[in-house]
Amino acid sequence: MQTGGDRSGKRVERKLAAILAADVVGYSRLIGVDEAGTLTALSALLKGLVEPTLTRHRGRIAKLMGDGLLAEFSSVVDAVAAAVDIQEAMPARSAHLPEDRQIALRIGVNMGDIVVEGGDIFGDGVNIAARLQELAVPNGVAISEVAHRELRGKLDLPFEDAGGKKLKNITEQVRVWMWPQVNTPSELSGLDDTRLVLPDKPSIAVMPFDNISGDPEQEYFSDGITEDIITELSKISGLFVIARHSVFTYKGKSVTLKQVGRELGVRFALEGSVRKAGKRLRITVQLIDTMTDHNMWVERYDRDLEDIFAVQDEVARNVAKALAVALKPEEGKRLSRLPAENIEAYDTYLSTRAALWPPTKENLLTARNAYQRIIETEPTFSGGHAGESMTRSFDLVFGYRKNFEEEGRIALKSAETSVALDDTFAHAHSALGLAHMVCGHHEAAIDCVKRAIELQPGDADVHLYATFPNWFAGNIDIAYETINTALRLDPQYVNGPYLNVLGNICFHAGRYEEAIDAFKENTDRGGPLAPPALAFRTAAYSAAGRMEEAKAWANTLLNFMPTFRSTKFPMLRMFRKQEYRNQFIEALRKAELPD
Repeated sequence: MQTGGDRSGKRVERKLAAILAADVVGYSRLIGVDEAGTLTALSALLKGLVEPTLTRHRGRIAKLMGDGLLAEFSSVVDAVAAAVDIQEAMPARSAHLPEDRQIALRIGVNMGDIVVEGGDIFGDGVNIAARLQELAVPNGVAISEVAHRELRGKLDLPFEDAGGKKLKNITEQVRVWMWPQVNTPSELSGLDDTRLVLPDKPSIAVMPFDNISGDPEQEYFSDGITEDIITELSKISGLFVIARHSVFTYKGKSVTLKQVGRELGVRFALEGSVRKAGKRLRITVQLIDTMTDHNMWVERYDRDLEDIFAVQDEVARNVAKALAVALKPEEGKRLSRLPAENIEAYDTYLSTRAALWPPTKENLLTARNAYQRIIETEPTFSGGHAGESMTRSFDLVFGYRKNFEEEGRIALKSAETSVALDDTFAHAHSALGLAHMVCGHHEAAIDCVKRAIELQPGDADVHLYATFPNWFAGNIDIAYETINTALRLDPQYVNGPYLNVLGNICFHAGRYEEAIDAFKENTDRGGPLAPPALAFRTAAYSAAGRMEEAKAWANTLLNFMPTFRSTKFPMLRMFRKQEYRNQFIEALRKAELPD
């Protein structure tokens, strides 16, 4: 132990200690549901369970926050024993409460050097414990490799090796161990070393429904039902719903739901099957807890084909009910509203939307033709007009068309038609936001994409579309948040633009190494390469001072697009602030790309 003083003369103490960091899962949501009741319950939890358990294991509370605490121990064995004792007692303390008011904790434990000042504790040892807490499952414990080594032969607890993790603001990777075990060793082999943190709300993946009709041509129909249910659930603000691209990576594969829960970072999974015979349907669904394999709800629907939208509405409502998620009045109305009178038009809209990325010139043209056919067959369906507008907006963003004023005017008119037909349709507002954006109406664009998120908060594409207007308007922090939300909602969408867009935004935020990491991850995953991403990747390497790599990527860009000129780059005209254009051009100039 060392003592001394800082520059202000205050006495500080440095020592090796075990640190326990605990945090309340979904604190903001709990406060929003019942502030007084939550604060009372937390006070009772602290006095009735946490403080006595810490004292029993020779620990002390070093800091209390509204939604968590830090505790110090001289022994890591005591710290881990206290953490597990607390978590084992937690479920019983909340069992009498409605599920949306039950309190759960995440706990992280580390051993390392700390600084003690005035009873408070600081330092990397504390920071790592706090980051470990974020990785733990609700009512679970995450500990570092350093802490785990100290347990051997002293504490017999079944911790699972979760591999090396890159923790935020921590330079080196930390090997992490988890309690309780949520996967068997065989299930861990070959998995990515990144465990996604469970959201602060019930999280669910709708797995591709099985086609049991005996007719392979009906596969599209079962896939359509899967996507429709994802769309309906994503309208419920109290749920976190994984997007279709990620769940469809599991189609036809033999995987356990525990593995799905781990890889997608969700607690629940919805499975189902579809049998279609003539005009009759049989749809069976079941809701499973991916951690325990507990069947939470099962239902079978025998209906006429024309009732398909009503069935999907019922499924969404029953899932919310099973997970104790209360629907807001406006959400209930949106679920009850038919998306389209023509089922085939709606299915075409969904499949075209799914095939839009990467947004090559050819893909955008194919999509626009499909949307125009929808408008011809179902002119009152908002989706056809929204999709047609988006293809024109993205044509301008990526420089495929030069007549900005005319194309922008058409995009804006189509989007306005879409909103007029259905102002509860989130993608109509997204389309209107993108159209305003390409027309230079930045504030109007931002208002529209905000409304889209309000209408469908669980839709990854809605968050992606919100990213562009905020980025081009200079709202970099908001753009960074929305693109990361899209990534979290659709973590395995390889062909999507999320990582490249994240890299672009990190460049303008001055986070050059983070930008490079995003571009590298996109390449490693086999993601799309296009001139905008190649240009921003070159700029990121250049701005980071990594000139050899910058010049290598500049050559790749010129091989891909020999006519590239930084000052003529079409996307630059989208930026409201000249400083963002200058930042980009200067970085490329240093990489010796032509102006």
